[in-house]
Amino acid sequence: MAANQANDQPSFEVAKSLDVEQQAQNDELDYTKRGQWLRAAILGANDGLLSTASLMIGVGAVRKDVKTMILSGVAGLVAGACSMAIGEFVSVYSQYDIEMAQMKRERNTENMGVEQLDAEKEKLPNPWHAAGASAISFAVGALIPLLGAAFVKDYALRVGLIIAVVSFSLLMFGGLGAFLGKAPIAKSSLRVLIGGWMAMGATYGLTKLVGSSGL
Repeated sequence: MAANQANDQPSFEVAKSLDVEQQAQNDELDYTKRGQWLRAAILGANDGLLSTASLMIGVGAVRKDVKTMILSGVAGLVAGACSMAIGEFVSVYSQYDIEMAQMKRERNTENMGVEQLDAEKEKLPNPWHAAGASAISFAVGALIPLLGAAFVKDYALRVGLIIAVVSFSLLMFGGLGAFLGKAPIAKSSLRVLIGGWMAMGATYGLTKLVGSSGL
């Protein structure tokens, strides 16, 4: 009997080791998924921040009153959030359809049970969740320049404040994205900041040129 217990002990330890390893793999997978969602949210907020700020500065190059700039920012927020949501919904739903078709083929060839198929379906991304997350992240980013300019009547001060808050936010978003992607934080943040400055400058310059041409 003692010999049987000695033989059972290694088997128990092996099973326990496998369970621990499987749990570690599941935890790592969950962390990876959360990291991907968070990184996508940061990118969406960065898009909302930069596109809305550029739109407000561009329109402000021609119409300097605060109402026009705020209205252009609100229009950019709504249009951008809807565009992001629809684009993400279509993209994720296409991926969902492809993976569901693959799972059904595997079910036919491997005799996969209904419960196993349902369990695999739960792991697939939800198009509605993806669309909502994209719209919300874009809107959050777009609110930053809107709030920065909403209560400033002086045009020069308003534009300066927008550039200041947007620059700070670009550095933050760039740093967070680099951290999640395990890239150099300082280099990535500066790259995002310089790209944002170029986008705002190009929008302002081209809009000013078109407005001055009398079209």
